[in-house]
Amino acid sequence: MRMPSDSRKLAPRPVLACLACCLALAALAASASGAVFIPWASFPRLLWGHLLPGDDLLRNVLVDIRLPRVLFSAMTGAALAATGVTMQALFRNPLAEPGLVGISSGAALGAVCAIVMTAGGFLTVAAAAFGGSLLATWLAYSIGRRYRGVAGLLLAGIAINTIAGSAIGVFTYLANDAQLRDLTFWSMGSMAGADWPAFAMLAPWTALLLAYLCSQWRVLNALLLGEREAAHLGFELATVRRRLIVATALIIGPLVAVTGGIGFIGLVVPHLMRMLLGAHHRHLLPASVLAGGLVLTLADWLARVAASPAELPIGLLTSLVGGPFFFWLLSRGRGMQA
Repeated sequence: MRMPSDSRKLAPRPVLACLACCLALAALAASASGAVFIPWASFPRLLWGHLLPGDDLLRNVLVDIRLPRVLFSAMTGAALAATGVTMQALFRNPLAEPGLVGISSGAALGAVCAIVMTAGGFLTVAAAAFGGSLLATWLAYSIGRRYRGVAGLLLAGIAINTIAGSAIGVFTYLANDAQLRDLTFWSMGSMAGADWPAFAMLAPWTALLLAYLCSQWRVLNALLLGEREAAHLGFELATVRRRLIVATALIIGPLVAVTGGIGFIGLVVPHLMRMLLGAHHRHLLPASVLAGGLVLTLADWLARVAASPAELPIGLLTSLVGGPFFFWLLSRGRGMQA
């Protein structure tokens, strides 16, 4: 299905190749920089174990701390951007994204509830986060579909974020000192909890779900034409819609359990890629995956080096960029179309 504006956009293959190269360079730079600088020339011997005297510290920093964090940042950014693209097509609303409509807040509420009320553990927290994100997604869709344009979706997001924020405040009040310290930093978004076990557990899961989302480009294109037109093209919209909502919750929930709240990646990145490539989801989805990984890798790198040896919450950085971008969209009327 050819989208009307594609002819005026950039060719997708060079853009995808450029994004992939930029992501690789950003990952290398992020792995080298920080409180301890690691020269790129030393990467091969540190990775393959041919160590020189004094290399033990550099190897521990690179292999045990930075590499899992960089890979987890790229994976999380890719997931947030891809789910943003999916939700914008599913809701037929360019302002839809996991944080704005309350899905991230729902996942955060589930995770905080599990942290405070149970013994914790990654599987328990991830399951609770998935349940919260699924409930928030269902509420946002159920309310948003009743109104034309942006009003219903934004109102649903405001309500969900408000309720989830209040409930998180209650659980924070009930937390002990150790839990309170963890929750305070976690709620602002951070990659500090990324490690090899978490990456090994979530990477195959996330990659499989992202591949599924990318395979749905035809129905996402059809949804841009309207639900009636998509049904006439032979798509079972009720089934597709249910699967996409569950896939979005399955991606966001476990990641939020590790990273906390990171907003606006799913809003900013799809818009930028749409401006470059057009609305064809065959190209928009993989481009957003690469661009999302690039943006969050750079944001985490900046969070680590801007106030080194201290660390800025990454959620604050993404909000500082995403908030003005959201305001710009509203001021130009980009988000007011049905």
